[in-house]
Amino acid sequence: MKILYAIQGTGNGHLSRAMDIVPCLKRRGQVDVLVSGIQGDLPLPFPIRYKLNGLSFIFGRSGGVDLWKTLIKSSVKKLVKEIKALPVEDYDIVINDFEPVSAWACYMKNQPAIALSHQSAVLAPNSPKPGHSDMIGRLVLKNYAPSSSQYGFHFESYSENIFTPVIRSQVRQHDVSDKGHYTVYLPAYDDKRLYKRLSEYKDVRWEVFSKHNRRPLNFKNISIQPVNNEKFIASMAHSSGVLCGAGFETPAEALYMGKKLLVVPMRNQYEQHLNGAALEMMGIPVIGSLKSKHKPVISDWLQHGKPVAVNYPDVTQQIADMIVDKHTMDIPHKWNIENQYESA
Repeated sequence: MKILYAIQGTGNGHLSRAMDIVPCLKRRGQVDVLVSGIQGDLPLPFPIRYKLNGLSFIFGRSGGVDLWKTLIKSSVKKLVKEIKALPVEDYDIVINDFEPVSAWACYMKNQPAIALSHQSAVLAPNSPKPGHSDMIGRLVLKNYAPSSSQYGFHFESYSENIFTPVIRSQVRQHDVSDKGHYTVYLPAYDDKRLYKRLSEYKDVRWEVFSKHNRRPLNFKNISIQPVNNEKFIASMAHSSGVLCGAGFETPAEALYMGKKLLVVPMRNQYEQHLNGAALEMMGIPVIGSLKSKHKPVISDWLQHGKPVAVNYPDVTQQIADMIVDKHTMDIPHKWNIENQYESA
């Protein structure tokens, strides 16, 4: 059996999840890996068959997605060329983690596209929603990587096809302790803004992982270093708490490690506001930015914040087996994909 596993390369969450999912799929057949996007930092421990430009969201420096840079970096002509050239018809199963090239290639060529992503979960009717609506954000999430079947990961299992997070083996096997520092990963903020805000808490040791700096720096109680997978996991594992964006993998891993958590959803990133709504329901503090008006919440979290208990069992192989077994029956014939997409 030939399986194409396609990964969204914007950010590190999809890449980190792939580290455990790809080996599970390889137990079921020949797996080719596709990665599109230009904002990821994690090297993958297996060959990448297709490395594509895709359609990336560009992180800004003041707390959100930089929509202007995202537009400038996007090349519709190149994206269409990649979609047309990708031979999805050569594969028995195409599994997609919010990756647009393979998703639209399947759509254009009338091939089944199986979504296995966090985005599928946040869009599900039973998943928590924020108090404000974002029609454009929802439209982007729904149409960025269309699919004929949807399975998702979320902080809790809100419905039958939503599973608890994939926690990497590196995280599950890591020793955990409390050495008194706080780990920070806020890629939408530049180092200058982070230093300005975090330095206000003079008695707190901050270990900041930055997308905007390529060499380690130390300023009084703040250390800033480039994103490094092993160092980041170790920092989280030995921290008192984690301050991060409202993505999915980093908050999930922090919760799994039993760390208290504070999240800051990115502006112009509807998915992160959906995550924020789910985390808030679990008792996790959520703030809109690092501005001074949120300082009381941060101070209270530092002094009185507590971890929230979760149960995230290792069921990745069972999920992979279920999807492969269920969709093997799709191999002998093409689906009428139009109706599938209209109802998704």
